[in-house]
Amino acid sequence: MVSAEVGSAFNHDPSAAELAILGAWYNTIQDRLPTELQPAAKQWQQEETGSRIKAFLRGWAKAINRPIVLFIDEIDSLQDQTLISVLRQLRDGFPNRPENFPTSVGLIGLRDVRDYKVASGGSDRLNTSSPFNIKVASLTMRNFNLEEVGELYQQHTAATGQIFTPEAIETAFDLTQGQPWLVNALAKEIVEKMVKDRNIAITKKHILTAKEILIARQDTHLDSLAEKLREKRVRNIIEPILAGQTLPDTLADDRQYLIDLGLLRRDPMGGLVISNPIYREVIPRVLVQGTQDSLPLISPSWLTAKGELNIDALLTAFLKFWRQQVEPLLSSAAYHEIAPHIVLMAFLHRVVNGGGVLEREYAIGSDRMDLCLSYKDVILGIELKVWRD
Repeated sequence: MVSAEVGSAFNHDPSAAELAILGAWYNTIQDRLPTELQPAAKQWQQEETGSRIKAFLRGWAKAINRPIVLFIDEIDSLQDQTLISVLRQLRDGFPNRPENFPTSVGLIGLRDVRDYKVASGGSDRLNTSSPFNIKVASLTMRNFNLEEVGELYQQHTAATGQIFTPEAIETAFDLTQGQPWLVNALAKEIVEKMVKDRNIAITKKHILTAKEILIARQDTHLDSLAEKLREKRVRNIIEPILAGQTLPDTLADDRQYLIDLGLLRRDPMGGLVISNPIYREVIPRVLVQGTQDSLPLISPSWLTAKGELNIDALLTAFLKFWRQQVEPLLSSAAYHEIAPHIVLMAFLHRVVNGGGVLEREYAIGSDRMDLCLSYKDVILGIELKVWRD
């Protein structure tokens, strides 16, 4: 297995990207394979831009005279001309296998091959001509079930003696729906930072606290999902879901793309829903962030002298804010159809920054977003709809 990630720094310079990628591949092969299975010296450096990767793989296959199965990780870190160049070289070498090219090449990333095909200049339909019409199969790592989450956490218990309570395991599964990165990230946050004493059992409360930390911190995995939300075909589907509307007439490939990314899943009835509660919280928070950063200084007039939330004062403060500030904020919102939702959530995030919690519920066809604001002993439910003339 090799990685293409080092080339992502040169997405507009295929020549530099090829040299970086092949340098990393050469070192990986030298470190992991015996001498008789290694490629020849760096002769590929003398090749022309756009042919170095093909030349490297061709030379390697000829040198060892054995079938090569190559997995290329982080392929989706490449974009633009660099991605096109890599894919076309793989396609060009395909007819020469197995004697003069790897027998099989697997691309590992968040996307299906259909999406690399679009990036490489072909149509988004798999039955049309493109530089990359050699797909045999697409495999997706499925989510863990509840039993498997328990087995994974049990490995930590076996190694350290620290237990996860049944309630903690169930909560972790409910929050992640078994998404592998999230399942691991919750446990990692707890055992490495929150509860280092192995004599203390991991409880449901620890899982819930770790969830809030992950959402607030937006680690690389969550941040990459945030980047995907800017894509037009992602927005065309996520936006009506957040508004509680029915989905427009979107391409099946686009819906499958969001499932492949892990943003959506099909519920038991076959409908599309956000994949898990953590993503359901991350998505609106990401969309709100830019608007929230643009808010002017707002005095917390909704708090009493004792620091308690006064709902009437909160409503008055919001109406004043809306009349004075809403126009530029609405126009700057990333998702224009739910711009009012985004502005209200940005305002409420300012409110809960003082010690409260804002939760959201939304579903296709409900025609609304439900908000629940908790601040100390006060719980405020809000049903959010957009009124259009």
